[in-house]
Amino acid sequence: MSQQQQRPSRIQLFSGLRAAWATGYSLPDLRKDILAGLTIGTVALPLSMALAIATGVPPQHGLYTAIIAGAIIALTGGSRFNVSGPTAAFVVILFPIVQQYGLGGLLIATMMAGVILIVMGLTRMGKLIQFVPYPVILGFTAGIAVVIATLQIPDFFGLTNLKLGEHFTANISEIFSALPQVNPIELGIGLFTLLIMLIWPKLNTPIPAPLVGLVSAAFLAYLLNHYFVAGWNLSTIETIASRFTWQADGQSGYGIPPIPPTFLAPWNLPGANGQPLQLNFSLIRELSGPAFAIAILGAIESLLCAVVADGLTKTKHDANGELIGQGLGNIVAPLFGGITATAALARTATNIRSGARSPIAAIIHSLVVLLAVIALAGILGFVPMAALAALLFIIAWNMSESRHFLRTVRTAPKDDVTILLVCFGLTVIFDMVLAVAVGIGLAGALFIRRMAHLTQSQAQGRDANPATKDLPDSVIIYDVNGPLFFGAAEKALTALQRVDSHIQTVILDMYDVPSIDGTAIVALQSLVAEMHRQQVGVIFVGLSAQMQVKLNRAGIVKHVGTLSFCRHLSHARNVAIRWQQA
Repeated sequence: MSQQQQRPSRIQLFSGLRAAWATGYSLPDLRKDILAGLTIGTVALPLSMALAIATGVPPQHGLYTAIIAGAIIALTGGSRFNVSGPTAAFVVILFPIVQQYGLGGLLIATMMAGVILIVMGLTRMGKLIQFVPYPVILGFTAGIAVVIATLQIPDFFGLTNLKLGEHFTANISEIFSALPQVNPIELGIGLFTLLIMLIWPKLNTPIPAPLVGLVSAAFLAYLLNHYFVAGWNLSTIETIASRFTWQADGQSGYGIPPIPPTFLAPWNLPGANGQPLQLNFSLIRELSGPAFAIAILGAIESLLCAVVADGLTKTKHDANGELIGQGLGNIVAPLFGGITATAALARTATNIRSGARSPIAAIIHSLVVLLAVIALAGILGFVPMAALAALLFIIAWNMSESRHFLRTVRTAPKDDVTILLVCFGLTVIFDMVLAVAVGIGLAGALFIRRMAHLTQSQAQGRDANPATKDLPDSVIIYDVNGPLFFGAAEKALTALQRVDSHIQTVILDMYDVPSIDGTAIVALQSLVAEMHRQQVGVIFVGLSAQMQVKLNRAGIVKHVGTLSFCRHLSHARNVAIRWQQA
């Protein structure tokens, strides 16, 4: 192996951009990036608003996230094709933070998560995704989808004066008790939007279905509010403009402010009680748990998205560079009102299908959203809340991966199905952090059990190897197979301590032992001590130099007549015969 191959690759900013330019970037590539950016910007516009509202904050904060974080992460990250912004996966984490600490608390937690992501990148934890089992990911994403869909029911059915909290069971109870108050007009708007977004993709047109659905719903709601609802003395259809108000630079209005993101200090924003937050150590300590959860989920989702993008484009991303880019985006975006951002799989796939060649496409997408905020804020205010709820139903359904979920339940091993269902149930009833922690812990325990079953020791007949055919009856050979670690060492080595009285030498064939941990070393110490007490010699065969050094450091050292290390069985045979003749 060359010296260059031995050294770990340096962590670099702009690695995605560098990789794109290293392959050659031309004017036709720029044209493709601009067209792709226009497409994903159109897709991101309604999604960013809907996801911000689902999180519990005004819609402009989702747009600011796509503008600021989307551009910064694209520039500094490690993937050529990832498109970042608010995503559905974070709703289940961010919604409780907003309920407890308000918008200011959410932005501070996001900045803390950004710092954690940078540290993860600098410490080369980019391979983190490899250690999260697929049933865990599938379980918590399906659970998140159920929570998201549940939170949209009040807007979809027009249930007013219904404030949902962070507990799923309490929310379900509240919804069922309010069902007699369903507003048929709001429900009709929601169903109308849902129908359009389901049918439109089958027409194979380049215009995104969410855009068509929300524009159609806004037009219908406008007509109903002005020509039908007023005449029949009915309640008006709730829209973004009727629910949200804004104040900035001495101005105020309804819906979305028609101004670009401006600098603001998150710690000066109000908490859940409407009073400004007090930035102190106590608040930082309380937000450290949510920040860690945001960072872990952000890392998992971003790296998963990058892996999928690599598969679609036959490229390779820089995992550690992507984590650093995600961290920078989540530190800067909250200073301009942006909420938590991570790579979005649906937007990234759309970016690739639209012909993107570099991160420039994601930067164009951010500019498209910025122009929409400045020029179309008043029009965006006409979008009905029921239509946004319908859009989030579609997002939740796609996120649930119901076909994969059901197929895994039917075909996967029983242990994996258990992990899947446990993660799903814990995410829905409690929270995603607990689900991932328990899921990974359960997966680890099941893995240890499987590996322990593979590790075994058994007596080997002398005829099994030509080198041991003429050994005397006072020599016994044990074949030890599998890794000797805390889950398997005691079971594999305990049986060796009980040998017949006529045995004078035990040969341990350890060719097939790839590793030894501290627990196994202690068990080997006990074995050697017991053999010494019984005046039985021990010969280790086939240990690697590294494992032999570990045993020597633990005091298991070569001693003439009682303990030896041999590379081959033929050498062990000669040593055993010499001991017998001594």
